[in-house]
This record gives sequence, structure tokens and C-alpha cells, in this order.
Amino acid sequence: MIYKVQLFVFVSFLFSGSIWGIEPATVQRVRLDGYLGHRIDQCIANRIMAQDIDELITPFKHQDEKSRWQTEFIGKWMLGACDAYRYTQNPELLQKIKYAAGELMKTQLPNGYIGNYAPANQLAEWDVWGRKYTLLSLQAYYQLTGDKKALQACCKVADHLMTQVGPELADIATTGNFKGMAAGSILEPMVFLYNNTLDKRYLDFAKYIVRQWESPQGSMLITNALAGIPVAKRFLPIPKAVEWVKGGHKSYEMMSCYVGLLELYKITKNPSYLSAVEMTVNDIIENEINIVGGASATECWYDGSHNQTTPAFVSMETCVTFTWMQLCERLHQITGKSQYVDQIEKSTYNALQSSMNVTGSKIASYVSLEGFRRIGERQCGLNINCCESNGPRAFSMIPSIAYQTSENRIDLNLYAESKATFRLTDKNEVSVIEHTDYPVSNKVEIVVDPKMESSFVIALRIPLWSKSNSLKINNIETNEALLPGSYVSISRKWKKGDRITLTLDLRAKMVVLNNNLVIVRGPIVLARDSRFDDGFVDETIAIEHDKNNYVPLQPISEKPANMWMAFSVNALTGIYSGDKKSFRQIHVCDFGSAGSDWNEQQRYRVWLTKTIEIADRETWW
Repeated sequence: MIYKVQLFVFVSFLFSGSIWGIEPATVQRVRLDGYLGHRIDQCIANRIMAQDIDELITPFKHQDEKSRWQTEFIGKWMLGACDAYRYTQNPELLQKIKYAAGELMKTQLPNGYIGNYAPANQLAEWDVWGRKYTLLSLQAYYQLTGDKKALQACCKVADHLMTQVGPELADIATTGNFKGMAAGSILEPMVFLYNNTLDKRYLDFAKYIVRQWESPQGSMLITNALAGIPVAKRFLPIPKAVEWVKGGHKSYEMMSCYVGLLELYKITKNPSYLSAVEMTVNDIIENEINIVGGASATECWYDGSHNQTTPAFVSMETCVTFTWMQLCERLHQITGKSQYVDQIEKSTYNALQSSMNVTGSKIASYVSLEGFRRIGERQCGLNINCCESNGPRAFSMIPSIAYQTSENRIDLNLYAESKATFRLTDKNEVSVIEHTDYPVSNKVEIVVDPKMESSFVIALRIPLWSKSNSLKINNIETNEALLPGSYVSISRKWKKGDRITLTLDLRAKMVVLNNNLVIVRGPIVLARDSRFDDGFVDETIAIEHDKNNYVPLQPISEKPANMWMAFSVNALTGIYSGDKKSFRQIHVCDFGSAGSDWNEQQRYRVWLTKTIEIADRETWW
């Protein structure tokens, strides 16, 4: 299984290599197994490979649209498929990608336009947003295959757009939906187009987009961020539902703009760009991301981390989950801060897993913290929705996050049963094998196998939640500082068969918010599920815990079908039990498995209403 690093993602490394004549360090092959690998394989086999390409191409042939967003679907599919091919090297998938790219390019008009809007309606609603996905996907295809026709098609798309939008033309800041953020997110592929062609016109256009954000009519994405204004409070509330698309709180579109801003930062090194993104991301972590790593209600920011114990309409859009993971990954590329991988891990094991059904064939549009799972609506007259085309991108990007490398350093970010091979800057090829069922258990065994003995660094992420950790090298305890929320960097001369043993802290802990409680075990959030048939999932509850809120859990082997992890815990349920003799066992499972049958007659719940305790807590346990 060969994984080749994308040129535009690691452009700084490639440039430094070309200048100094040093081959950049690369991740050459990655294979994930175990639970995470199985879920990725399911998504690729049953969602990406099963897609009807011709259906997604059809809207480009008619070009009579006035308001809808059909053109994003094929672009999102191609982006996920390209990453999936890098991971699997499946020749059948490559042929499917080539067919999709070829059919898409056939629809290009002589003036360069690729899209679905009628000439009189171009620039309206989702038109530029759709062109963004065309530019992203065809450039991803170009990076994968080297097909110059795809790059030429992208240049024509961009050149045509620049005859419609720009100085003395239509203003990008007022084009399309959501304070111009949908159209403005075309910043990302414009930067990539500059990287791929070195044509300064595209860089100038990218800078123009950012300037217009900061204009009086723009979304002020940099100014508001640097002023410390939370994302949910940056724009005046709009009371009329019909004006929803004019508002600026839309989570997905805003984060897409910041993804593009990070790509522009890589070229310009403008410190305000990086600061604006970091301040925004830190605000989102504090005020919007919920316990399972998702966000949004009605697809907008809403002070969600503080309001998450109250049900919200159409919450936790899967497009938001993916884009949050993507934004964190891009920020981690630049800063190397492990806190962003902590966020990715939480979203990966909870919000993302809960969005996909047990076969990997369907992805939900919205996932609530209580209720039941279900498929999303069919959109734009097609048998798909935005999240079914975007969700696979999240699954396909996981292998590239799990292992990363630069110069003579190998980073292990996401722990899983896996194998990866790297070529370091000294041309040494190194294999790393992980033996683990993490996060079911807390131990990760890592075998290091360099082709020749050499000195390099292996950096292990210590999750922020893991408070008590240990590290052995060849069964000898080390004195390395294992600080939660950081990397421990092991620099030594490695030889074939060297073994690292990392033990993390998977003690379950009770989290309390707004008189509700939830149990979290490492990166895994636990939920009640009616399939356990152990009581009413909505009843009030008090659970056994110690003075530090650690909760004793017992794994259970007999559990409902399609469930990954399950545990029992002592609890007092309801309002009539008033003494310790009334304790009984209730059951919880990982959030990704909760409601996994997608059956409306079943119910799950994350946040459990906490029964008020008048007596001294210490007397209860």
C-alpha cells in the first residue's frame, strides 16, 4: 500500500530539497489495520468505489442552474478518491478517478467555465463555491497522475473567473452566500494553482480575496479573529430564516476560508494570517467543539460547547466535522503543536465514526448527541448529499495524519495497529510497525526497523487527556518527560528490531456540564444505548466515581451487534433510589457505535441528566 506525499501539502519541504540538493523525507507506505483500518477500508470499498460518476457529471452538461450546489459533489468525491488511491494503490479506483476527471473536463466551455449555472446566473449563490471544488479536484488529479490537461483546464477555469471577479469587477466579498465566505473559500485552490504554475496572477488574485475579506462589506475574517471575537458573535443575528444565507456564522464555509488562508501563509509568511487562524481555532475549541469532536447547529456556530447538553436542531453536520479535522491538520503541519492532533483524534473516534453506518455505504448529514441515526436528505435532485461526498475525505485523510515525517524525524500521531515505511533525508529506509488495539487497551508496542543503523528522531504524541504515562525502550524504562499535550522526542541510533513500549492513561473519567454528566475514556466518549435493554436511557443518573471523578468501568464481552466497545458501571438511576443498596449495573458503549443500527425505534444518549445529590458525596461511594 503506497502513500505518496502530496506536492502542494509539503511544498516547503520540496522547495528546500530542490535548493540544497537534499531529497526530502517522505512517508512512502502506510497500512492501518484494526478498528480504524477496517472503517477506512469500508468507506473506500462501499462508499467511494460505489459512487455513480455519471450522475454527478450530469449537471455540468446542462448548465441551466440558478441556485443549487450540484457541482460540489464530484469535486469532493474526487478529492476523497485521490487520497484513497494514494493509500490503497487500487488500480480500479485509479481508473474510476481518471474517468471522472476526463468526463468533468469534457464539459468545459470555450471560455473556460466548468459549472452548472446558466450564463445569466453565474456568480450567484453556490456557483463560485462549485468552481472551487472543480479546481481542487482537478489539481489533486494532476498531482496524482501528472496529467497536464487537468492543470490546463484549471488555468482556464481560473482565468475565466478573473474576467468576472476582481478589482473593478464583481466583488468577491459580496459574491454568493454567507458574507461572501462560500465564494471566498476559492482562495485555497488559487494558492495551489500558483504553487503548480508559479503564475503570479493567481497569487495576486489570492491576495485580492484576502484584502476584500477585510473591506467594510467583507466578512472581516482576520480583523475579527485578531480582535478575539468568538466565531458565534462576529455577525449580528439575522432574525428572518429566509436571510440565513446572508449570515456569517456558517461553520463549514468559514473554516474553508481559513484553510485557504493557511495555504497563503505558507507562501507569504504574513504573521497575521497564522495568528488569525490560531486564535479562531482556539476559540472554536473553547466555545464550539462538543464532547465528541463535532460542532454546529443548523450548520452554524452557536456557542455549542456550552450549549451542547441541550438538543439543537440539525446539529453536528458531517461537513463541519471533516473541515474541522482538515483545518486542525493544516495548522498542525505549520505549528507542529500536538493539541491539534488531539482534536483530530477526538473527532476521528467519535463524531466521524458515528456518521457512517456499519457497512460504510452511507454517511449521515447530521449526528445528534441523543436520539437515533439516519441517512441525510437527497440534495439537488441527485441521490447524494454534501456530507456523503465530503465524509469519505475525512476517512481517507486519516492515514496521512497517523504518520508524518520531516528531515530525520518520524512523528507518530494516531496510534493503531499499523505499518509504515519512510525514507529519511540520509536515504535510509525505515519501517515502523505498531502492535496495539488502542484505544481498547492502553499499550502501544512499536517496532523500529531501519534498513541500516542510523541516528534519527521518533516523536510520540502524548495525548492531552493522558495524565499518567510510561515509556520503555527495549524493555528499559526511560527518564523522558511524558508531558500530556506534547511530543516526546526520542533521539538515538536506531537498529533493526528496536522496540518502544508506550503505556497511556485510559482511566475513565466523569465530565459534568450544566447538571449533565458523561463518561470519557481516553479519546472515546461513552453513551447509553437502548439496545442494552438496561433501563430508560433518558432517566436521571448518578454514577460511581472517586474524588477525582475517575469512574470504575468493567468491559463486557456480550454486547449488541455492531458495537465496538461496551462497559458496565455502577449507578443510581431515577429519582426514587436514595441509598447505596439501590446501585445497579448500567451499560455504555463508544459513541461511534451508539445507535449504529440506524433504527428509529432505538435510542442513544451521551449527556445524562445528573440527579441532584443533597447528601455529602463522599458518603455515596
